[in-house]
Formats: sequence, C-alpha cells, structure tokens
Amino acid sequence: MKAKSKQPTFNAQRSTSKVSYRQVAITSETEWMLHDGETSNRIYDLEDRLLEFASTIIDLSEKLPASRAGNHVAGQILRSGTSPYPNHGEAEAAESREDFIHKLRICLKELRETRRWSRLIDRKKWVPGDPALKRVLVECDELVRIFYASIQTARRNALQPKNRDARKAGSQP
Repeated sequence: MKAKSKQPTFNAQRSTSKVSYRQVAITSETEWMLHDGETSNRIYDLEDRLLEFASTIIDLSEKLPASRAGNHVAGQILRSGTSPYPNHGEAEAAESREDFIHKLRICLKELRETRRWSRLIDRKKWVPGDPALKRVLVECDELVRIFYASIQTARRNALQPKNRDARKAGSQP
C-alpha cells in the first residue's frame, strides 16, 4: 500500500474561516459589531456575511432619493456593494494562488468604494438615522480589514515555499 504524499493546499482550496460577531440593538433593527471582545452564539462564515452585506446594500439603495444624484449614487453603491459576494465565490474557485490573491484584491477594492459611497450618503443626510446605513458603514470597515488581512496572509504564504526552495537550491553543491 502506497502512502499518500502530503501536498500543500492553496488557500483557494480551503473554505473561509468562521467569523464571530455580536448584534447590538439599534431601534428596531440590529447592527453588527466586531473587535469588541464579545461575541454572541451566532457564528457566520464570510460567505454568509457577504450575502447579508449585499442584502443590506440593496435595502439601502432602495431608500435613496429618486433624484438625479440619488439614482446615480444608488446605482454606484449597488454595484460596488453587491460585488464582493460573487467575487468572493470566484476567489474560492481560483485557479492559482496568484488568481486567489487577485480576486481577493477585487473584493477589497469594491468594499473600499462602497465605504466611500456610504460616507457620501451619510454626509448628504439622505437617510438620516437609518440603521441600514449604520450597518453598512460598520460592516464595510470590518470587511475591509478582513480582506486586507487575508491578502497579506496569502501573499506571505505565497512567498514561503519559494524561500524554502531557494534555500534548498542554495545549499546543494
């Protein structure tokens, strides 16, 4: 019987880690908060979190004014805010480590754009005190941090085998 050789597994072949966060009541709806040291018993993976984020973006875009500027911003935030969800799915099916990193970077770029549009909506006071906007602002910041850290980790992991191979090649006569 031949023993299986242990081959490295790319990040794209692993499911995303579970992320814990808690709900904080804001009026009749909830706001998701992270990095506060407390978690609820509800655990979501990143895919579920991105799905919920995209759903909230859709709800928010529907509340914007039906003016020329409101329609423009609604379209922009709708595109950038719903994009990370399917792009994350593409990253999970990446063909290489470089492709995985590239697709994560697309998610990060879209989340940063969404954060800008959200801040503009807040500045214009188009939906004053709306819990959906507060959720988007908080969750967008958290998702940017998660994707940034994931990209850094994937880059670091991509360099490790190359460094080991270079050291082995350098020590061979």
